[in-house]
Amino acid sequence: MSDCGTRAISIIGFIGSVFSPWYRWSGRENPANHCCLNVVTYGRGGRWTMTDRGEEALGLSRDRLQIGPSAMVWKGDRLEVQIDEMSTPHAQKVSGTVTVHPSALTDREMLLSEDGAHVWRPFAPTARIEVDLNRAGWKWSGHGYFDANFGTRALEADFNYWTWGRFPLRDGSACFYDLERRDGTTLATGVGFASDGTPHAIKMPPKQRLNRPLWMVRRETRADADFRPHQVKAMLDAPFYNRSAIKTKINGEETVGVYEALDLDRFRGPWLMPMLAVRVPRRRRWA
Repeated sequence: MSDCGTRAISIIGFIGSVFSPWYRWSGRENPANHCCLNVVTYGRGGRWTMTDRGEEALGLSRDRLQIGPSAMVWKGDRLEVQIDEMSTPHAQKVSGTVTVHPSALTDREMLLSEDGAHVWRPFAPTARIEVDLNRAGWKWSGHGYFDANFGTRALEADFNYWTWGRFPLRDGSACFYDLERRDGTTLATGVGFASDGTPHAIKMPPKQRLNRPLWMVRRETRADADFRPHQVKAMLDAPFYNRSAIKTKINGEETVGVYEALDLDRFRGPWLMPMLAVRVPRRRRWA
């Protein structure tokens, strides 16, 4: 998010594009054949890019994830995202560089399922970012984070619903995961990270409801009992997924962070896949 709060950007590099209809229709047998760099900008002139690419477009090395014309490159103490994509449905080029400067790196990870089929790893929960894109007004700096999810089964096979949030704090940041699994179990976790990356347990504020967005996805987050959390910036509103900037209060400290709610019961529905195919073009070959 920008320091002024008017702009934001999300970037996800996929090997096995979990939200791609083409990946589901393929039977998910070859994740490398469905790679993608999803870039979404929020604010005036915001754009959406998510091209599902074949395995010819994928290049991997110790410090580089290449996906077609775009790449994520680790350069010593920072992550540089080199973007060269086309937006849908506007068919406009989105290009430039986003640089993530972590305050520190962590070596911790958390199992989201008891058998280890799903794992979350917060590489850099506290970071500064610099955005320089090819659109007017899209050169700014702000705060962000860098994490990853790994899985060996489809999300909708193991989860009904989850929410996630990352919030900057005076001394670092806090992340919350609330999961409802298909076997009837749940996971409710809050982790604080000091500015040097050291994780520590934090008191979990109670769960509170947020107003539902246009697509009526259920939303709930963590907030002190004396505070009503609320959305301050709409980001992504889809039939099964919502991302927004919300203001909450965590153990006495008010903060604005990025929040996500994912309804995997809805995502399971076959009716959704043709809708997603309109927003996620498939480019099988790459030279």
